[in-house]
Amino acid sequence: MMYDVIIIGGGIAGLMAAIEAKTDTNRVAIITKGNIFKSNSALASGGINATLDPNDHQSIKRHIKDTLNGAYSLGDKQAISYMCERAPHIIKKLIDLGVEFDQDEQGRILQRSFGGTRSKRTCFIGDKTGAQIIQTLIKTAQNKSIKFLVNNFVMNLTTLKHKVSGVVAIRRFDSSVVVYPAKSVILAGGGYAGIYRGYSTNAQDYTGDLLAVALRLGLHLQDMEFVQFHPTGFVKTNYLVSEAARGEGGYLVNSDGKRFVDELGPRDVVSRAIMNQIENRKDVFLDLRHLSRDIIETKLPSLYKTAYMQAGIDISLELLPIKPVAHYTMGGIETDIVYTDIDGLFACGECASNGVHGANRLGGNSLLEGAVFGEMAGKKALEYSQTKEFLPIEYNNVIKDIQLVDHIFSSDTTKNFNAMRISLGKVMFENVGIKRDEQSLIKAYDYISYLRSEVPTLHCVSKERSNNVELISILELRNALEIAEAVILCALKRRESRGSHYRVDFPLSDESEQQNIVVKELGKGQLRVWFKENPLLYKIRKWFSNH
Repeated sequence: MMYDVIIIGGGIAGLMAAIEAKTDTNRVAIITKGNIFKSNSALASGGINATLDPNDHQSIKRHIKDTLNGAYSLGDKQAISYMCERAPHIIKKLIDLGVEFDQDEQGRILQRSFGGTRSKRTCFIGDKTGAQIIQTLIKTAQNKSIKFLVNNFVMNLTTLKHKVSGVVAIRRFDSSVVVYPAKSVILAGGGYAGIYRGYSTNAQDYTGDLLAVALRLGLHLQDMEFVQFHPTGFVKTNYLVSEAARGEGGYLVNSDGKRFVDELGPRDVVSRAIMNQIENRKDVFLDLRHLSRDIIETKLPSLYKTAYMQAGIDISLELLPIKPVAHYTMGGIETDIVYTDIDGLFACGECASNGVHGANRLGGNSLLEGAVFGEMAGKKALEYSQTKEFLPIEYNNVIKDIQLVDHIFSSDTTKNFNAMRISLGKVMFENVGIKRDEQSLIKAYDYISYLRSEVPTLHCVSKERSNNVELISILELRNALEIAEAVILCALKRRESRGSHYRVDFPLSDESEQQNIVVKELGKGQLRVWFKENPLLYKIRKWFSNH
């Protein structure tokens, strides 16, 4: 089937984009790697930021200022201003689609405080905001006859003369390589915190696949060193304890019963403070015992149930052990708001880097960013598709993808690729985690280089092509290793501490490094990393490199 617009990713950015791109006469499809209900957006339980009154310009300015401050001088003011000004309209649009935010007795939307700000601007639905929004958007998309192409693993995109022409994917039910021709494509496939497997709130398949696809297309990645660690995850299962728990008044205490940090400080500050406690052999707990049971059961119902089910703890009576976990990635595909350097190709949400978050993200801004720029990407992709024809597919490149799949099925293997994925997560957390230094980064780089050298020897143990999970796992590992290397190289390049990137050997910020870092693949497996120069010079040089 041929589609006017294809969106890759089923989170809030992808769904908003699809809804905006759909008309009564065109064909729009959403491609997802797995189940349509499974996305990081659905797990974003705390809320979505917005000044509710579009005429309250002072509150909107405070939202812009807080976001800029949280970005540690790397935020793009134009993109941030657009997002914050668009926020009240997005909330209204979500309500019109059927999202029911929590309200007071007068029918006014309730808002709570989130980290990095004292303003109460986070709209919520208990502590399951993301899941409720996603369910509503999926229902809306289905009612609009948007096609869901589920269980499709995207391998690459096809282009012709620097214009997008289609999507190459593996149908998981039979492991066949298929091509979906499209006039325009939107990348909205999420971030790469899943490469910290075993130490992340993300599912293990959030391996930065679309970022690896972008590198192979010749696009730039930006700010890959900025990985946000959420301060509060379950110690044993990494389950995310939403910032809503602290927004409702929860404390962070150590094993001596002492509070040691401003619970609503920026996430990077709070996470480092917790790690300092752990390094000093102190356990850290979330303390909600001083809150009423009514607040816990009405404002934090999911946490209340999950803490009991997963940890056997009644949070109204007991301390909940927590630890920081990799949660969100500010780096991604370099975009000019939503545009990429390939005509007809757009990017939005966590997989894109448009300068909204800079070196760190404020809690509550991720769902907002996805909704705002997903909406914009959908509009721009629709406009582009309405004036373009379908382009021919370059099948020589598709054949290479088919040959790669056949190669993975062709032989036996002595390597345990699942063990490799687990060890990658451990090495990344220990050496490229909340704290880094040159020695730890080089150690991680050497190990990733070793794993990359082993990739060509990986093959499926089972030769059954129907729903073969090993095939996808091997391809995810290939992508994860390339993205991990990009993260490490950017972290080595930035010889300062800024936002979520903390160098023990360079603990202070350096004005001379107050620039974005970009990554490009020069050849297969060869990455080049450099600081952006003067914006105008950078755009001129990039134009020449692409033409």
